[in-house]
Amino acid sequence: MFSTNLPCIFLALKITNINWQSKLNKAAHHTSDYSNTEVILRRGQAFTISLCFRTIVQPWDNFTFIASTGPSPAESQQTKVIFNLSEEGASGWSATQEHSEHGCMNFTIVSPANAVIGRYKLKLQIDSGNKVSSALLGQFVLLFNPWCPNDDVYMANEKDRQEYVLNDSGIIFHGLEKYIQQEAWNYGQFEEDILDISLAILDRSLNHRKDPSTDVSNRNSPIYVSRVISAMVNSNDEKGVVEGKWNGKYCSGTNPLHWSGSVTILRKWYRGRYKPVRYGQCWVFAGVMCTVLRSLGIPTRVITNFNSAHDRNINLSIDKYIDVSGKTLHLTEDSVWNFHVWNESWFIRRDLGSFYDGWQVLDATPQERSKGIFQCGPASTKAIKEGDVNLDYDSSFVFAAVNADCVTWIHYSNKRKERIYSNTRKIGKFISTKAVSTNSRVDVTDNYKYPEAGSLKERQVYKKALKLLGVSSTGRRTKVTRRRRRFSVAQRQNMTVPTGKPTISGKLNLDASPVIGQDILLTLSLRNLITDFKTIKVKLSASAVLYTRKPKAEILQWSRSIQLGSEEVKEIPFKISYSQYKNALMDDRKILVTALCEVRQGASLLMEKDILLQDPFLTIKVFGPTVVHKAANVQVTFTNPLSEMVTDCVLRAEGSGLLKEQLQINVARMAPMESSTTEFEIIPYKSGTRQLQVDLVSNHFSDVKGFVMLDVTPVQ
Repeated sequence: MFSTNLPCIFLALKITNINWQSKLNKAAHHTSDYSNTEVILRRGQAFTISLCFRTIVQPWDNFTFIASTGPSPAESQQTKVIFNLSEEGASGWSATQEHSEHGCMNFTIVSPANAVIGRYKLKLQIDSGNKVSSALLGQFVLLFNPWCPNDDVYMANEKDRQEYVLNDSGIIFHGLEKYIQQEAWNYGQFEEDILDISLAILDRSLNHRKDPSTDVSNRNSPIYVSRVISAMVNSNDEKGVVEGKWNGKYCSGTNPLHWSGSVTILRKWYRGRYKPVRYGQCWVFAGVMCTVLRSLGIPTRVITNFNSAHDRNINLSIDKYIDVSGKTLHLTEDSVWNFHVWNESWFIRRDLGSFYDGWQVLDATPQERSKGIFQCGPASTKAIKEGDVNLDYDSSFVFAAVNADCVTWIHYSNKRKERIYSNTRKIGKFISTKAVSTNSRVDVTDNYKYPEAGSLKERQVYKKALKLLGVSSTGRRTKVTRRRRRFSVAQRQNMTVPTGKPTISGKLNLDASPVIGQDILLTLSLRNLITDFKTIKVKLSASAVLYTRKPKAEILQWSRSIQLGSEEVKEIPFKISYSQYKNALMDDRKILVTALCEVRQGASLLMEKDILLQDPFLTIKVFGPTVVHKAANVQVTFTNPLSEMVTDCVLRAEGSGLLKEQLQINVARMAPMESSTTEFEIIPYKSGTRQLQVDLVSNHFSDVKGFVMLDVTPVQ
């Protein structure tokens, strides 16, 4: 490195001023929104630094820059790079001198598009003959760069980059296949401490604790980084961010439904010395992971899959067992959730080939272990669509979630079973994400599978996946023991597919949109399809269920006989009163109604109806223009729809750029049908389109949420 054989004298380099050109560099690197005071840059892109020296720099002086990251920087692992002025080193880093004034020098430094991301130290060494002077110039954070064509996360469309990298708020969809709801979520990736927390998550990972040097050197790959984050957002294997819980009470933590954003969760984990935050469910894990990955520069979005399969044995068949009366038997760990939320991130797949580039599925919800750890992905959506379930990572699990078949079996007392129903179209419906630039819903189902209605390609892909998984197309899938007694099953929205020729048909219908606090009015409609007189025995039940469709409490059960004449249609109205369901209802506000209709001779009918009760609405009004650093008043109005007093209410509000911490206000108790108005003040600190989320929490309502979009103008 040095140009002389004389003994070298190492001296401290005397620099009077170091100017990182923070404002200029942040604007060029699209990092101006970060609240951090340190320099934040993106890889593969030039940045400028200006140095003023106390001594005169000679023309023959040799300048050497040293950038290092991680606990044990090493050139062999690309965590330490040494590059000279006007020479591009083997590492791909380079530095050039720009036009300079007397006593000061301007440098342009470029990192390669595949550089390790993280927090760096930058040092300068000047070799002046037998004297070597050095100085630490400071630290900077290097991120992935979706604006750089050579970066693995490059995204060509600017509107897409604005949405999937720079948008700090969003919409998460949930509910039912036929009743899709939206909820605002505060990602807040640019808020104070969030980038530091995201880097800390990487440093707390199991990989880092086992081998920190190798872990840091692998952080040049979005495949590696995203997979580590999917493991660290849940707390199952390591001291990850969120602890999941789907049963029981949440007294020792926060009800998952009460979260409205990631910022509070991440800060709680960080400030609590990495103690997992209680509690989360799928949309919480996805919201937090979206925040972390966007903060690191990986384009990411949140995806909701309705009728999402959890296939424990990965045989692409979700098995449901009933007894001869139609009662569900818990003989399998397979399940179908009303919805499940995961993430997609955008990057190329050097490990798989260019065909699999683009959106990659990542799931931080701890469902199954992958290579011994609760993590999932990245799985290419193209691999999932083509049935390439043998490809990394976890593509078979995601394929089953969107494309498994549903099979219903009768389980007899002698432990023999008979397959009586198969539905190839139930799973993976209305796969949804937020649109670019608006809050509307975009259906991305076609990214995951070929059309199921009349599509030979979809079945071909399914059979290909079975073959790759080593699951026989014979055996339990086709061997059906035939018996005289048959059932047809109408799963979800009354879709009836009998195995024998049906003699009756039926539907379960809601008479009106169900609202919490009110009676639920339904009608069972039965039709005799033949000319013979029929006596039908109807067994009807209703249960409170979780969004995973796991029953938790019985609400209603009755049976009666219905007489049907030749081709006659009868409608049987019934109701589930508020007094019947109020103490059984879970926080999910979901009820499953089942009607088993038995005919003495002919196929019987099993119908199911998923009901989601609507929460009452909040009205949010913001008075006056919203301007940076100027107060604006907010008014929130809520009406108690119940026939009882509502007490212990808390109103919570948050929003990036509007409130630096979550706001909590106690709300006075409300008599039946009484309206309550709460006022508070916001002082915006960032301009642009901002999302204000409001959530009313009480013992009577799981979560009453609303949001409003605000256009905040800069100070004039």
